[in-house]
Amino acid sequence: MGTVVYPVGMSALEALRPRLAAVALAVGFAVAGCLIGTFYHPAPWPPFDRWAYALTLLTALPLALRERWPLGVLAATAAAFAAYLLLGYQPSLNFWCPAVAFVSVAAGERRGRTACGAVVLAAVIALSGACGRLPWPVTAVQALIVPAVACAFGLAQRRLARRNAELRRLTVLLDEQQRQEARRAVLDERFRIARELHDTISQHMTIVTLQTGLAQYTFRSDPDAAHRALGVAATAGRDTLDDLRRLLLVLRTYDLADPDGGPGAPGPDAPIPDDLLADIGRIPALAERLEAAGLRVEVGFFGPRRPLHPGVELCAYRVVQEALTNVVKHSGARAAAVTVAYRDRELRVTVRNEGPPGPDPSRRAHGAGSGRGSGHGLIGMRERAKIWHGSLTAEARPGGGFEVCLRLPLEEPARPDRGRSG
Repeated sequence: MGTVVYPVGMSALEALRPRLAAVALAVGFAVAGCLIGTFYHPAPWPPFDRWAYALTLLTALPLALRERWPLGVLAATAAAFAAYLLLGYQPSLNFWCPAVAFVSVAAGERRGRTACGAVVLAAVIALSGACGRLPWPVTAVQALIVPAVACAFGLAQRRLARRNAELRRLTVLLDEQQRQEARRAVLDERFRIARELHDTISQHMTIVTLQTGLAQYTFRSDPDAAHRALGVAATAGRDTLDDLRRLLLVLRTYDLADPDGGPGAPGPDAPIPDDLLADIGRIPALAERLEAAGLRVEVGFFGPRRPLHPGVELCAYRVVQEALTNVVKHSGARAAAVTVAYRDRELRVTVRNEGPPGPDPSRRAHGAGSGRGSGHGLIGMRERAKIWHGSLTAEARPGGGFEVCLRLPLEEPARPDRGRSG
């Protein structure tokens, strides 16, 4: 036995409703015809007998299958009604059964079959008028109007069925699109969290690794230097924990806010407080920490400083942090310069380091000068710039060294493509 497949979004009960309605209609026509024929038989029409009852049932009951075999049901109904008329029973009964059958033909069959069905219906309606001794103009008009009206109902039913099918198709597409949007939102959030963790942990752990290595190397030969190195490593570790707490607070409080909107709960679009995010003003402190790791960093600000969107501030800070971390990890340079220029419609942040020309600018651009870079740092920086409609270039300098340049537009209002922070 085959498996019954119901349309999308339709239960088994809903799929059975049209068939139950067709059965009810067929039984209603049959019962009404038999009852009227039993109690109403004006002269000169003979009273109902077993043949009249049988032909009435044969005319009405096939309507239960009109949705599945419309043309066959029309033929069976018209033939039974024609036999009923030729045996001399009153023609006013069973008149509408062939018309109802033709509605299904017009709704579901091709034009050629619909035309054949219209001819069959017109013929049996004309036979009904002739057997009822109606004037021929009335018979002709009746034979034309009844098929035309039934055809109009059938075509309307066909259009409705097509619209319902299109609605089901669009519902499926919308459901799939919503699933894809949900998956994309999850991936975007994962990328954002990964970017924050990478930018936060990488720079601090680089300092911790370098300073603990220095302390291990100078533990016996220079205890004071080892002590200072361990102090720098401890400070970097504490900074790492502070940044992680800040990040977790942002994620838990603002990204995963109470969906029910409890009292005092910020919504998903609520602005993130400035004190939870790193900003451009923390760049000098970042430079001081890196100087403890052996990298001398000069920081310069140009143009009138003004408050920016917290996400733009975070984007600029994270790019500087990642670029300087790459200098410490991969370039071997001992000095770097950071410039932050506030322009009329643009924030330009540049990180340069001096050094010999790299072996391969494309490899150096991905932070792979030492052969250990994964390339995630540059990808993350470019993603941050793209979120805020900006651009980022990273290239080797002609005279040696490397330069990272971030440009962020400052047209108001500043809005990201996705997410709420850089």
